[in-house]
Amino acid sequence: MTDMLSDTPTKTRRTNGAPSIAHGAPTATGVLSRYEEWLRTSPQAPAVVDGAHTWTYQQVDTAADEVVHALSGRVRPGELVGVCLDRSAALAVTAVALARIGAVYLPLGPRPGERRIQAVSEDVEVACLIGDPAVLPEHCRTAEQIPLPLPTEGTNAAPATVAAFAPPPVGARPAPPETFYAVLTSGSTGRPKAVAVAEPALSALLDWYRTETGLAPGDRQSLLIGAAFDPHVMELWGGLTSGAALVPAPDAVRWDPAELTAWWRDAAVTVCAIATPMAEPVLDRPWPQDLELRHLVVGGDRMRRRPGADVTATVHNAYGPAEATVVTTTHTMRATDSEARDDTAPPIGTPVPGATVVVTTADGDIAPRGEAGELRIGGTGLALGYLDPELTARRFTAPPPALGATPKDRMYRTGDRVRMLEDGSLEFLGRLDDQVKISGVRIEPAEVEAALEQNPAVRRAVVTAPRSADGSARLVAYVLADGTPAPDALLSAVRSWLPEQAVPSAVRIVDAFPLDANGKVDRAALLKQAAAPAEPAAAGNDTPADSGSDDGATQSERLVLRWVRDLLDNPATGLDDSFTEAGGTSIVASRLLTAIEKDSGVRLRAPELLRQPDLRAVAALLDLRRPAGATGVV
Repeated sequence: MTDMLSDTPTKTRRTNGAPSIAHGAPTATGVLSRYEEWLRTSPQAPAVVDGAHTWTYQQVDTAADEVVHALSGRVRPGELVGVCLDRSAALAVTAVALARIGAVYLPLGPRPGERRIQAVSEDVEVACLIGDPAVLPEHCRTAEQIPLPLPTEGTNAAPATVAAFAPPPVGARPAPPETFYAVLTSGSTGRPKAVAVAEPALSALLDWYRTETGLAPGDRQSLLIGAAFDPHVMELWGGLTSGAALVPAPDAVRWDPAELTAWWRDAAVTVCAIATPMAEPVLDRPWPQDLELRHLVVGGDRMRRRPGADVTATVHNAYGPAEATVVTTTHTMRATDSEARDDTAPPIGTPVPGATVVVTTADGDIAPRGEAGELRIGGTGLALGYLDPELTARRFTAPPPALGATPKDRMYRTGDRVRMLEDGSLEFLGRLDDQVKISGVRIEPAEVEAALEQNPAVRRAVVTAPRSADGSARLVAYVLADGTPAPDALLSAVRSWLPEQAVPSAVRIVDAFPLDANGKVDRAALLKQAAAPAEPAAAGNDTPADSGSDDGATQSERLVLRWVRDLLDNPATGLDDSFTEAGGTSIVASRLLTAIEKDSGVRLRAPELLRQPDLRAVAALLDLRRPAGATGVV
């Protein structure tokens, strides 16, 4: 048998001895038309519930019509619109308004970084940017701006929103015809690349999502995924096309597993999509038995363990690149399964309806079952391609000849290494190239290197992605520099260029790079170095004098330092360093809070951690919260 699968078989054939191939061909309803059905039948049903604020379907639609009117004559069908908004009612209203205009929704997140936005604006023909005027990039602040009547209430809402019009440069690429939304993914050239997705592909995904989760009126669908990443499109339109209510998540719940489960309970969330690195700490804890959560769709990174037998929600381990519209395969897990107590990693499962997956050898032939190879994806969920036609031609290629496909058929070469098991499930084995997943987000090290090299003091940067004992990856940057720039200053500089997950956890200044026999940088040697402890920072690097020293530290200070140094893989971190400036991210914060609670019995909150000026203050807060006479493990 061959490693070829798809769902919902409609016919089977055999040609010249070739194995049987099953092709799925589900039909999909339109995205906007499904939303409008609920608007007609349930106009007073809640569409967005954000704490004390609720917007009905009618209110969302009225607000969307006002945005359409404000943009009338300025934004035309097929034009790209960059959306710099967070998870909120305003985001939902904007998505509906752009769909009604026929414009292309390009989510960039609330603070995408001025340099990153500038790079996108140079490559992509963006008609306007929508966002808070206070955080829009500089070139938009001097451009013509039109106020937009978007909701300003809610935990993540901007106090004011404008559409900023700046003329695109010559050579910027428009979206392909029929594009419904576009999303940025990491690019091997050091610049992000935009993927264009048509409405039928999103419709097919949403039909699967509604069927799989039973999402319906009365349900509450989370808006938890970062608004710059494509799974949030599934969340947003999944709710609006099912008659359910969207529930935007406050930032604090993305840092702390206890905060997340408390939010699920308080907001009565019934269906949630979540990144794997956020899900695993929650699944490691005792599962709360008073949640209304029925379905938890997990994706974005390799899932390293199955949920325990106490998890009352159905957990879906989902896999799918942006180039195949969010989800391609899933493996469903329930507490009643015989494997519920199995410590092995679950497979990424079988294709969703309409998807076609093939495992191929290095020569492009179909590999036998049980043999590892590259995963290729086809079917109804395939994206239109990139805005760069040359890149599209390289990655969206003809299917293997053995499939007997027509000349119009295409498959996306994922670069992911997988194996098909005897039962037809796919097992994820890793990447074939240097691309890595950091905190559930796909990152090209070359993009991080290019960001570091924007600094005039950096002559060259090489980024590696060593893995810790639990299999999670982090980024470590090696920098060949003029002079001795402070690593903290280099990290601060790239934060305006890169998404949070792409900021390295450590920067190491080197005099030279190791070379292999071909005279190229020996990345394998650097990877070994990255796994070794960092040397103390050199004098003149503006490193605090007591960094790396525990002399005179209290018990709580030693506990905090030990865990921060371990999680950031930086023994030079000191008590006078702030958590975020030392390289701390939301995922690291979640692990730190869990580790502190385990060792001390004190559970700090994510906002408390982020408010502290340095790690000494974090330790002082820990002392303040300890019960009288209590000690802890150090």
